[in-house]
Amino acid sequence: MATSIKRIVAASLIGTTIEWYDFFLYGSAAALVFNKLFFPESDPLTGTLLSFLTYAVGFVARPLGGLIFGHFGDRVGRKTLLVVSLLMMGAATFLIGCLPTYATLGSSAALLLTALRLVQGFALGGEWGGAVLIVSEHGDTKRRGFWASWPQAGAPGGNLLATGVLAALAAWQSDAAFLSWGWRVPFLLSGVLVLIGLWIRLTISESPVFQQAEPEPTAPIVGVLRNHWKDVLTAIGARLAENISFYLLTVFVITYAKNAKIDNSTVLTAVLLASAIHFVTIPMWGALSDRVGRRPIYLAGAAGIGVWIFAFFPLVDTGNFLAITLAVTVGLLFHGMMYGPQAAFFSELFGTRTRYTGVSIGAQLSAIVAGALAPLIAVALLKSYSSSVPISVYLGLAAVLTLVAVYTARETQGRDLAERIHAR
Repeated sequence: MATSIKRIVAASLIGTTIEWYDFFLYGSAAALVFNKLFFPESDPLTGTLLSFLTYAVGFVARPLGGLIFGHFGDRVGRKTLLVVSLLMMGAATFLIGCLPTYATLGSSAALLLTALRLVQGFALGGEWGGAVLIVSEHGDTKRRGFWASWPQAGAPGGNLLATGVLAALAAWQSDAAFLSWGWRVPFLLSGVLVLIGLWIRLTISESPVFQQAEPEPTAPIVGVLRNHWKDVLTAIGARLAENISFYLLTVFVITYAKNAKIDNSTVLTAVLLASAIHFVTIPMWGALSDRVGRRPIYLAGAAGIGVWIFAFFPLVDTGNFLAITLAVTVGLLFHGMMYGPQAAFFSELFGTRTRYTGVSIGAQLSAIVAGALAPLIAVALLKSYSSSVPISVYLGLAAVLTLVAVYTARETQGRDLAERIHAR
């Protein structure tokens, strides 16, 4: 029996919010406590760098997750793989909350942390493509940008949830209590959230577009490389500024503020408020892309973030709560202009029986060079130059590459997803 588009959107949004909560929780904890708990013998900035290195491992696993989940998602369907990804992510996150630290296990604790981070990355690599596709393939052509942008809102939704829980704990607990046991609470909470998301996902129907499509005669990855290699490059280029900016604005900013002696609760609350606005505005950008096209909105976002980043760090440097909130909020608004139309844009690049694979590979390969390295590069630049300017230049150059990738791509608005192959 067919499921209503609103129920599909709700199931996808709740699931992606939970998975991103798990993924971002790690990033926030890496900035706040993992350097002290798992790398206590290093100086603070080096310990943070090592902590972010384990954080980056999750991104390295994402393309592999995208390839494997994409293959089976294009073979057996979207729904089953979405359930599997949610279970994997939830289990890994819950186990991180149970991990002994360096004080108990020595360096083995960091190895176990890294292994669980790999599982997180593998699961998220398979989650994103399936979540946006099951909505895109259920929705109507005229409002696809709007409907498909809701799973995208799961990213700020998850970040909002993760940052909110951490901010509450940081405000209500002493630093010693948070470092001792408080940091574990958000990870253990994931077990409850996954059960809720799993129940909802099991109630939705499979994509009708997938069910009606003829199977590919070859493996999906072969079809992608044969017919859509340019589209994969477009997706990789389009994600550079989007991915780098998001992790600088929401993860690295915590480390940057801490290095500038700004109180943790100040920056966490600023990110919390900005993420709430981000969550609300992403579907607005998706809806606007249904009216004027995917490319114009995406290009405006890339150009905007490339300029705004040069104002972002000076505003954070003030230490003023309102200035920091403004810095993060405006940055995330520009990010949303890219992220909102992205799901529909990428879905419309590929044919049905290679779509899960194509979308996942394009999106997740960029995650290695963009999201994985962004906090590491930013911390290294800060350590080397003691200035935010090189970090701003880094994102500015990425914005230029994204502008080129999207400008040279074709407009996809209004494409029929039932087409077997979209010729390039």
